Amino acid sequence: MTTARQNPPLAATLILMATVFIAGTTLLAKLLGTETLGQPLHPLQVSHGRFVFAFVAISTAVGVLRPKFVKPSLGLHLGRTLFGWGGVTLMFASVAFIPLSDATAITFLNPVFGMLLAIPLLGERVGAWRWAAAGIALVGAMVLLRPTPESFQPAAMLALGAAALMGMELIFIKKLAGREGPLQVLWTNNALGVLLASAAVLPVWHMPSLAQWGALAALGAMMACAQSFFINGMARADASFVAPFTYATLVFAALYDMAVFAQIPNAVSILGASIILSGAALLAWRESVQRQRARTSA
Repeated sequence: MTTARQNPPLAATLILMATVFIAGTTLLAKLLGTETLGQPLHPLQVSHGRFVFAFVAISTAVGVLRPKFVKPSLGLHLGRTLFGWGGVTLMFASVAFIPLSDATAITFLNPVFGMLLAIPLLGERVGAWRWAAAGIALVGAMVLLRPTPESFQPAAMLALGAAALMGMELIFIKKLAGREGPLQVLWTNNALGVLLASAAVLPVWHMPSLAQWGALAALGAMMACAQSFFINGMARADASFVAPFTYATLVFAALYDMAVFAQIPNAVSILGASIILSGAALLAWRESVQRQRARTSA
């Protein structure tokens, strides 16, 4: 497996492009989960469309590029796909009821959950800085949940559940790192995702409208593009450098929500999102420090 040449400016551009598409998928999920394009689709049907059309797009890329595949680690792929599918489905369910910016901000807790899960599952040690980062981010989540009888957002719990499942997905991604090529990982993940999502959607599937078919196809294609941009961006710079650029997803989600649904983030949303991003940024910084120390001692 060859390593891409380091190019931080290009890496930043690729990550920003990925955030444009990631935020776009949540917008399309909201369109599909509300009455905007017809009878609302169940979140299981939206995530099914995401995997089917992403698989078609990635399979086309595999057919053109013909990368060399090695024997896959099916157990790790199954775990990663199961939790990734669950996280995506809950995320798509949440955006039908709460602002895109709120749902997106809450899912930025996934590295915090990943850190917490890595303690028992990977045997990682967590120091004071990481605990502080996790605490800050969780405070931000509580702000966005608005935990009072008058303002509590039950649907925000769906986004919180999505973050937890995506955090578990990160554990499997860490275990897969370096074992297989990026395109093989993407293709395997989406192939298994199609099988899982197809079985889950059967009880709730109904015929989409023409506009909904178009939105589902666009959602899958945008997810495939986002994954491609993200992987290529991560390969061209240190994770600590590119991590802050992923937060642009929140900006684009808020812009899409304003443009399409006239949903303007209020003070509570801005405060909660800012607190979560502060915690996530602190965690990313601490991870970079740890990696630098590991390189120095190696």
